[in-house]
Amino acid sequence: MKYKSVILFAAKEDLQRAAKWYNQAQPGLGKELVARFRERLSELRTNPFTCQIRYSEVHTALVEQFPYMIHYYTDQQNKTIVVISILHTSQDPRMWNERLK
Repeated sequence: MKYKSVILFAAKEDLQRAAKWYNQAQPGLGKELVARFRERLSELRTNPFTCQIRYSEVHTALVEQFPYMIHYYTDQQNKTIVVISILHTSQDPRMWNERLK
């Protein structure tokens, strides 16, 4: 059974900001980032526990070909993945903590 996914507004902004930056660097590259994110999210919806828990109850998953990590937690009762941030690997991962408040 596939899990549903919910992407917090702040995480959507993370992805939009990164895609915009990549598109400015090279046209079309931002679209590629979004496509890779969607592919990874689809994989996670099939098996959200393939990635380790890194912080509290938050899992992280690398986005293929890009230095970005998806930070998410699972709501097992509702069979849902909640994406709280999509951060460059050089960013402070504790940023997601503020989003949970």
